[in-house]
Amino acid sequence: MPPPSTGFLGNPSGGLGEIGGPELWWAARQETLERAGYMLRSRYRPGWRPSWVTTGKHYFNSEDGQIQSLRLCMDATRISDGRPVMLKRLLSKEGPYELQINKLFSTGPLSSDPRNHCARLIDVIQLPNEDPIMVHPLLRPFDEPPLQTYGEFVTFFTQICEGVQFMHSNNVAHRDCTWRNIMLDPTHMYPDSFHPVALGRSRDFRHKAKGYSRTRRPTRYLLIDFGLSRRYDPANGPPLDEPLHGGDRSAPEHRDEETPRNPFPTDVYYLGNLVRQHYMQKCKGFEFIESLITDMVQEDPEKRPNMDEVVSRFSDIKSKLSTWKLRSRIARQHEVWPVAAWRSVGHWYRTVGYVVGRKAAIPEPSPEPS
Repeated sequence: MPPPSTGFLGNPSGGLGEIGGPELWWAARQETLERAGYMLRSRYRPGWRPSWVTTGKHYFNSEDGQIQSLRLCMDATRISDGRPVMLKRLLSKEGPYELQINKLFSTGPLSSDPRNHCARLIDVIQLPNEDPIMVHPLLRPFDEPPLQTYGEFVTFFTQICEGVQFMHSNNVAHRDCTWRNIMLDPTHMYPDSFHPVALGRSRDFRHKAKGYSRTRRPTRYLLIDFGLSRRYDPANGPPLDEPLHGGDRSAPEHRDEETPRNPFPTDVYYLGNLVRQHYMQKCKGFEFIESLITDMVQEDPEKRPNMDEVVSRFSDIKSKLSTWKLRSRIARQHEVWPVAAWRSVGHWYRTVGYVVGRKAAIPEPSPEPS
């Protein structure tokens, strides 16, 4: 079934908010996906006409005007139970590794390991004469909403290091464990879910999404996107592979693209650089982790700690943090004092409620995999 050539489905005149780019591919296959048990939003269904033509709203303020701009992904709803999911096209030209690694960590016995922080593969849709589509739960970026306390940061960094350590222990290098590929499970924080494109809106787009803080409702952090990941045979010794550029292209070993490198120390660099760029350089109060991060981003990959050492060292670091520090607000660099004072008052007001409600300073979620 060929994709529509231009404009809206059912409205070839086009205009602002029109379906275009990667959306066309998905819209052309909506009925096939529906038969497989997954429904796309109204925007992608046959005969759709934009609501803002009659309501007078701007397309950006209309639910069916929300554009899914990801190149290979599309949000959907599982028809059987209404569960929001994310679909991802698998391109055969890019190799079989992504599906293989997704299946590896989504089936027993590895799927039941509490250290496993790889997003679960729910289903694989086989399209006639086309590459398959993977189905995953709908997740949120790890920093949306932002981390509020150092205790929440401790939970985040502990889990994501544990997740990469788990992958490494099974001889898999992620090779792109950067900020774009770390997500959070919204099940408890957003029990009524949210809109898959406009994350701050409710699923039906009628009001703001109802959410809770990580301290009130702890969450799990998950690794996604194994398109660059590879599994290596430990019998062959330390692996050497071509450098692959993902979301972070600053790793020192990638300056020489001709020399094969061990990808495992590069994963360590990615996690360290994430903390350095997103927290140490932008926020106050991260001196407690500075020594570890400095070692993780060393110029020489051979001098970096491996993930076992990272997990062990951070466990020692967090055991020495006071409850006061853990409950303190993560403040941005260069906050002007009236803003800082206002935010601090609100923060400690909420913190009193957490203490009274016996919410842990390090908010650990249920140990069961999500």
